[in-house]
Amino acid sequence: MKLEGAYDVPAPRQKVYEAFLDPNLLRKAIPGCEKLEAVAPDEYKATMKVGVGGVKGTFEGKVRLTDKQPPESYKMGVEGSGGPGFIRGETLITLTETDGGTRVSYSADVQVGGLIASVGQRMLGGVSKMMADKFFTSMGELLES
Repeated sequence: MKLEGAYDVPAPRQKVYEAFLDPNLLRKAIPGCEKLEAVAPDEYKATMKVGVGGVKGTFEGKVRLTDKQPPESYKMGVEGSGGPGFIRGETLITLTETDGGTRVSYSADVQVGGLIASVGQRMLGGVSKMMADKFFTSMGELLES
């Protein structure tokens, strides 16, 4: 499943870049994230509660940051599994300066399997978009405060 989008964050690019690598801010901004702790440089262990349609559950997984080009871009690899199935993906995140802030663009390739995949591509895409919207809105609010 391919996911793409862009959001404008009302903060300077360097500040946005640093915030998007801060595990405390990420934990607060990621919908359903219960735990995000560093296990190595640029590698984190995560616990998330996720619900799609009637399928709900807890995922345990890893997040890895690679190809960092401060303050322009980085790649984020995610893999996790739990009762509802598994998720694996890689996202390229690009930050560009705009008048009054930073445009954060993402392009992700995600594979989903197990029970959670049974809800269908269309619903998964909608829920993924909604979670991305919540994440970027939360990050914008955290950066403003």
